[in-house]
Amino acid sequence: MQGVATGDPAAIALLYDRFGSLVFRMAVQALPTREEAEDAVQEVFVRLWKTAARYDPTRAALVTWVMLISRRFLVDRLRRNRTSLKPGALDEKTTIAGESGVRGGLSSSTPATDVDPQTRERFAQVMKRVDQLPELQRTVVIRAYLNGQTLRQIGEELNTPLGTIKSALSRALVRLREREMTEGMTA
Repeated sequence: MQGVATGDPAAIALLYDRFGSLVFRMAVQALPTREEAEDAVQEVFVRLWKTAARYDPTRAALVTWVMLISRRFLVDRLRRNRTSLKPGALDEKTTIAGESGVRGGLSSSTPATDVDPQTRERFAQVMKRVDQLPELQRTVVIRAYLNGQTLRQIGEELNTPLGTIKSALSRALVRLREREMTEGMTA
């Protein structure tokens, strides 16, 4: 991220290679057209480049930070355009992290050629960690980061206080970060 902050083309290309398909999948699920999703990906990476100097690896894993920036951008864009989510975008069974969805970062409508094996493997590792979270934490992470819902929306749909949803998300991110660090040390 230091290289991205200084405008190093190789660092920017590496960031895009690592997370481009993940951000694109999030955008395709949330936005009504593929063209809007493509534009959103471009704007997300511009935002990542502009805010790269603020990234602190001690506070969040890079994938968490990228997903957070992407989610915030997509929610802002949906609110700004007053565009509704695509039908089924919030149905966990049809999303990339749903109960019957295909693991490894692909939905049933995404051709396998769109995702490189390395990205698919990284996404599968993250989803494996997410699957190990307690039910409420897992649900909040999936709905917030992969489905683009606000914490308020999640609370309303689950009939759970907003404070509880915020705490669940916070605890989930801490657990995911700790698991990544311990698995990184043993690998």
